[in-house]
Amino acid sequence: MNDQTAGGAFAPSHGHAVVIGAGIAGLVAARAVADSFARVTVIDRDALPAEPGPRRGVPQSKQVHGLLGGGASALEELFPGFQDELVAAGGALGDGQVDHHWYLDGFRLRTAPSDIPGYGASRPLIEGVLRSRVAGLPGVKITDGVEVAGLEMTEPGRVSGVRVTERRAGAEETVLAADLVVDASGRASRAGMSLKSMGYPEPAESTVRIDLVYVTRHYAKRPELLGGRRLGVSVVPSPALPRMGVVMPEENDRYALLLAGMFGEEPPTDDAGMLDYARSLASPEVAAVIECATPLDEPAKMRFPASVRKHYEKLDRHPEGLVVVGDALCSFNPAYGQGMTVAAMEGVLLRRLLAEGHDRLPDRFFRAAAKLVDAPWALATGGDLRFPQVEGKRAPGDKLVNRYLERYRAAASVDPVLAATFLRVANLIEPPGRLLRPANVLRVLRHAPKATKGA
Repeated sequence: MNDQTAGGAFAPSHGHAVVIGAGIAGLVAARAVADSFARVTVIDRDALPAEPGPRRGVPQSKQVHGLLGGGASALEELFPGFQDELVAAGGALGDGQVDHHWYLDGFRLRTAPSDIPGYGASRPLIEGVLRSRVAGLPGVKITDGVEVAGLEMTEPGRVSGVRVTERRAGAEETVLAADLVVDASGRASRAGMSLKSMGYPEPAESTVRIDLVYVTRHYAKRPELLGGRRLGVSVVPSPALPRMGVVMPEENDRYALLLAGMFGEEPPTDDAGMLDYARSLASPEVAAVIECATPLDEPAKMRFPASVRKHYEKLDRHPEGLVVVGDALCSFNPAYGQGMTVAAMEGVLLRRLLAEGHDRLPDRFFRAAAKLVDAPWALATGGDLRFPQVEGKRAPGDKLVNRYLERYRAAASVDPVLAATFLRVANLIEPPGRLLRPANVLRVLRHAPKATKGA
């Protein structure tokens, strides 16, 4: 293995950490714990590909993925040089305000030079770059083709490993002992059920049902599309039109095009149907790709019924030796592109807490992670609760805030400062409260009347 470290010299203390899942969250978690444990084993049920590519255990890997600015910063902190490696592997990098056109409620955000990064890369490429870095860390081993049957507890109050079975004929269940288990197994995580079987309460859940259906297809790049060099275009769904369209560049000289809809607005998968659907969007650039570019594969469809947040922080007791990260902790509406970014930020948090000590790690992590998740969860669920079809508790002041944000989105099509602030908040670089600063309120009142919809 290569002697790669991130953020300082490698100084493991002792013991063995097991990470369940070799996706983005699992790889980030492996990097986070590698400074504090002599050995780290990452296990995944899939046969991991030698080269970047979709895999069965991550069905959403064929879909468009967005790496937000906050996530890119977190990954750069954990893996110095990550951005350069991603670009060298074929990813695109540009100005997130200039090189990507954003349509909100039919208004296009005003473009201006900014320090907001914009990325274009497939989920498999991002995962492949991270997996290569993690595999090169001293003491880290990635093992694929392993099924997890459950958690092991050999002494009261402490998870001591995982029960695993190799995915081959005749394989027997064994116990992989661990001083720390990190569950990064995604939405299908069984951590809550395992806790229940060991006499612990299952965490409460918050659910916001959105009934999102999305379709991604890849097309060959053409020099006349997207202004020749721009990163892409995103049309965000609104109550007036609960449809979405995204075009982003990816490696291998291709575009990834996504069409999505909520509450029965299901995008078709035939050429004519996709074109008609795209023509209903505010930006003509989405339809132009379908009209002019050559498709490289068949459309891949996915359904995302609801955002789900598991409140481990509210449990009155936790077994030592277990933390839960990524989609296993909170899965967001993918329309906001927050999943990879929040997982990366959780990795930074986990590494910091381990550096402070191992005592009561689950309790400290779940409380701190809940605060970290609060902002992206509020952004995502707040956006979803604009739709009358979404069931959920609405605060008395929500109508007033939503009316202001409607005017904000309009004003941001005129004022580049408002547009930049919106993108910094959406990229999880700044907190949502920035949108309500008095100076921004004055800008909204001044510029909203000047806004016009369209490209």
